[in-house]
Amino acid sequence: MLTPIGSKLPTLVSFCMVILGLWAFWLEPASLNNENHEIVLPSWPAACDGIRVAVLADLHVGSPYNGVDKLRRIVDLTLAAKPKLILLAGDYVVQGVLGGKFIEPEIIAEGLSRLSAPMGVFAVLGNHDRWHNTKQIESALEKVGIPVLEDAAVNAVSGRCKFWIVGLSDFWEGPREYDAAFAKLPRGAPVLAFTHNPDVFPLVPETVNLTFAGHTHGGQVYLPILGRLIVPSSYGQRYAAGHIVEGERQRGVRHNNHYNLSTSLRLPRRQAR
Repeated sequence: MLTPIGSKLPTLVSFCMVILGLWAFWLEPASLNNENHEIVLPSWPAACDGIRVAVLADLHVGSPYNGVDKLRRIVDLTLAAKPKLILLAGDYVVQGVLGGKFIEPEIIAEGLSRLSAPMGVFAVLGNHDRWHNTKQIESALEKVGIPVLEDAAVNAVSGRCKFWIVGLSDFWEGPREYDAAFAKLPRGAPVLAFTHNPDVFPLVPETVNLTFAGHTHGGQVYLPILGRLIVPSSYGQRYAAGHIVEGERQRGVRHNNHYNLSTSLRLPRRQAR
């Protein structure tokens, strides 16, 4: 004979499954927030103290709840944060997602064309971009004035603030010519690097002040209490999301609450002791 609690257990389990399903397939994917984080960096130039950097990753325009209208809202939120620099960390397109619709890269690039920042807007490609058509997506972004940095470096300048930006190609599908990219940097120069897949982190020199990445979505499957059940990384939970410090290396993995958010970071200079 079932106890009163036992008789209600199937109902409670069913209720919890419905709630988790709503969270995983509707509430979280449909949400959009603007998060602000402050990261203190050693050896960061005094002239660059407190600059704001916006990082957008895994836009996957065309996936459920992530159409062109959502992209417009993301761009609006990013511009409202007034960043000095905007970095786009790849995976702009989507293929074969249930309930999704493929959006041409040219349409996505046009939506991103409104982005602007005093120190520039730069992009790298993700694995989905390369699975679709590397040249088409590079061309679409560059035609609207967004340079694509695939294992390349540029010098960013705003007044007296100067540092280098290094874009690293995707760890899964890119050429991975990382040594060549870092070889272009002057010795001792301050550097921000960005890429799509955080599995590249152990290969980034300790001289790089901070490296940004996306790809993990903060866990492909993330549920309250249960946590991140699936993380597309060889390192499991190690680079799933957040601010990671390993020795002298600092990393920021763009946690998109499963889909797209813009993150604004202030980068103050750590005072010498």
